[in-house]
Amino acid sequence: MIKKYGIYLGLGCLAVAAGCSNPSDKASIAAPSAVESPKVLAPFRYHKTIEVAPGQSYDVLSWGRGSQTVGAFEILRSDSAAMKYTTTTGDLEGSIKDVLNADMDTDGNPEIFIHTQASDSTNAAKVFAFEYNNDKARELDFPRLTRSQRKGYRGNDNFFVKDGNLMREFDVFDETDSLAKKPIQKRLIQYTLSGNSLSADQVSKDSTLKEKPTTTAVAEKPKSESSSSNTRARKSSSRRSSSSSVKKKSSRSRESSRKRRRHRN
Repeated sequence: MIKKYGIYLGLGCLAVAAGCSNPSDKASIAAPSAVESPKVLAPFRYHKTIEVAPGQSYDVLSWGRGSQTVGAFEILRSDSAAMKYTTTTGDLEGSIKDVLNADMDTDGNPEIFIHTQASDSTNAAKVFAFEYNNDKARELDFPRLTRSQRKGYRGNDNFFVKDGNLMREFDVFDETDSLAKKPIQKRLIQYTLSGNSLSADQVSKDSTLKEKPTTTAVAEKPKSESSSSNTRARKSSSRRSSSSSVKKKSSRSRESSRKRRRHRN
C-alpha cells in the first residue's frame, strides 16, 4: 500500500513539474539556429560569381592588405567542360560596388563590367570592361563622361543592364549645391558596343541646360547705304540752293543794267 501511494506521488510531482515548465524554453530549444552566409576572408574584400553558361563562370574578387582604398582585382574564369581556367588581374583604387555581364554586340562573347567607386568625397565611378572570347580576355576602353554629361555630377552611380545594353544612372545637382543635398533630376546614359569601341549616349533630357530665348531679327538698312543717301540728299540740296542764288544774282544784275540805260537816256 505504501509503495502504491509512493508511485502516485511521484507521478503527481512529474505532472506538476511539466505544467510549470516555460513553453518558450521548449520553443527556443526546438528552433533551429540561423546559418550565417559565408564571409570573404582577408586579404579578399569582395567576391561575386557570374555564370554565363552551364559550367562557365567568372569569379570577380578584390584583395589587398594594409589598405582599404588601394589593392587589386582579379577575374577567375572557369570552364569546367573544356577544363580551362584563366586569370585576369588589374590594379584597383577605391572599392568594387558591383559586377555586371552582358553581350551587347550579340556575338556570343560575354562582357564583364566591374563598377568601382572612388574612396574620396567625389564618389566618382570607374568601370573596368572586358570582353571574353573563350579563354582570351580583351580590355575595352570605357568612355569618360563628356563635359555636358558631367554637369551637376556628384558620383554615386547606379549601373544596370537593360535590353542587352549597359545603363548608367545618377543624380544631377545644381552647381551652387556644393554639398549635394538636393538633386534636381536623374540623368541616364546608355552604352553600346560596336566592334571594339564602346560609346555613350545620354537618354534623358538634360534640364540643367537652359535654352536660350529665340529672338526675331529686324532687318536694318546698312549704315553705309543710309550715309550715302544722306550725302546725296545734301549735295542735291546744295546744288538747288546754289542754282537759286545764281538766278537771283543774275536777275539783280539785269535789273541794275536796265536802270542805268534809262538814266542815260
